[in-house]
Amino acid sequence: MRDPEALREQHKRRLAWMPWLYFALKARHRDWARAWQAEVQARLLAQETVQLGEGCFIAPEAAIFGEPGRPVILGDRCAVAAQAFLHGPITLGHDVSVNAGARLDGGRKGLIIGDGTRIASGAALYAFDHGLKPDRDIRDQPVRSRGIRIGRDVWIGANAGVTDGVSIGDHAVVAMGAVVVRDVPEWSIVAGVPAVAVGDRRDR
Repeated sequence: MRDPEALREQHKRRLAWMPWLYFALKARHRDWARAWQAEVQARLLAQETVQLGEGCFIAPEAAIFGEPGRPVILGDRCAVAAQAFLHGPITLGHDVSVNAGARLDGGRKGLIIGDGTRIASGAALYAFDHGLKPDRDIRDQPVRSRGIRIGRDVWIGANAGVTDGVSIGDHAVVAMGAVVVRDVPEWSIVAGVPAVAVGDRRDR
């Protein structure tokens, strides 16, 4: 007979890597899962400058770092999966998911993500950049930050990159592996390196 405690620990690991399952738990799992999440989130709130909305899921293996003046703010029902990295200032709307291994850094100016947006595994969003002048080494270059804004109902595909200063409009899609270096209009589908428009969601 299988050990119930071992099964529960495995279930926790599964939820950490696939947090969408947390929001569809069967009734028999909800009580222990909510109690577990309350512990995970209480530790995070005690250690970092973080605000969490109602009903969020945070994997214990996620690395979330806020500090005074650079908070991490999550709306209701957000999910952050295992090995995701979030460094404020970051503001997520409601129902935003950040999947396994995604990297989000708000730089100085911040990263703002609208309601219902999906950030797939391995995506990298960095709201800062290094200078490139030839008079000094890269490690001595000044760092600039203009911020990143992502609208609502956006899908950032696996291993995609979004660079500092970019705005992505509502309902847009960034394809797997794309690198976004300029603004993306609403409803646009972009792909490639650098990313260019390849379609419109309204034509699908």
